[in-house]
Amino acid sequence: MPARFEHAHIAVSRATLHCVSAGPADGAPLLLLHGWPQTWFMWRGVIPLLAEAGYRVIAPDLTGLGDSTRPDDGYDKAAIAKDMAELMTALGHDRFAVVAHDWGGPVAFFLAAQFAQRVRAMAVFDAPVLGDGGPIEHHGRWHFGFHALPGLPEALTQGREDAYLRFFFRFAGASAEAISEEAQAEYVRAYSQPGAMTAGFNYYRAVPQDIAAVTAFRESGQRLAMPLLIYGGDPATRGRGMTALESWARVADDVSGGVAANCGHWIPEERPQWTAEQVLAFLNGRAA
Repeated sequence: MPARFEHAHIAVSRATLHCVSAGPADGAPLLLLHGWPQTWFMWRGVIPLLAEAGYRVIAPDLTGLGDSTRPDDGYDKAAIAKDMAELMTALGHDRFAVVAHDWGGPVAFFLAAQFAQRVRAMAVFDAPVLGDGGPIEHHGRWHFGFHALPGLPEALTQGREDAYLRFFFRFAGASAEAISEEAQAEYVRAYSQPGAMTAGFNYYRAVPQDIAAVTAFRESGQRLAMPLLIYGGDPATRGRGMTALESWARVADDVSGGVAANCGHWIPEERPQWTAEQVLAFLNGRAA
């Protein structure tokens, strides 16, 4: 029987988080963290495969995004990570694994840094650690600077969310059709809600705070100890290539992975079967 998606709205200290769960109630918990400009929906092809393998899968809309509520501030990734930890506590999961993409990656870093005893393993797709000490500022992404400007991105995208978001979906995959029309329409719906674009831009506005926190983590001599699986998208199709793995290797001791061939930035949506296979092989073979 196909996995049933269970929707819920869970209150944490400063927000109410929409999340989707699937899989056996007593399965090993697995938290999926999406990126921008997506929602939990990006995992729709991966969730059933992980749930059918016996995992209890939890895919929230990150704080401020999708159908979660939007605090006025606190979009640094350490704060978002605390929200995710509270969500897992509220759902009765003390120790769990994490799978992340895009902005979900920096959130995953702070989950592991702040709650090391709770995070048993992480798989991260096409996302670096900002502040890793490496040579590539923002890993070459032009929109980081634009989104961080005060007020301007809202002024230029209000009422034009459809055109603006669809540009990214067409541009960042291995093909212009990498993200289905159904998914694009759902993301446009989610980000056209009042305050949603501002919340998304606030993830970028918090980057200096994120970099400072990661820098302090590194300079204190700390490193992540849990096993990590890191894949970048194919650089020939606008993925981050090996720079994703190299970034995490600067802050962690146990890093494996590589490049997802013939796949752009949207790895879990472009290749859900492959993504699930890599995650399952990793978790079943490495994570205690």
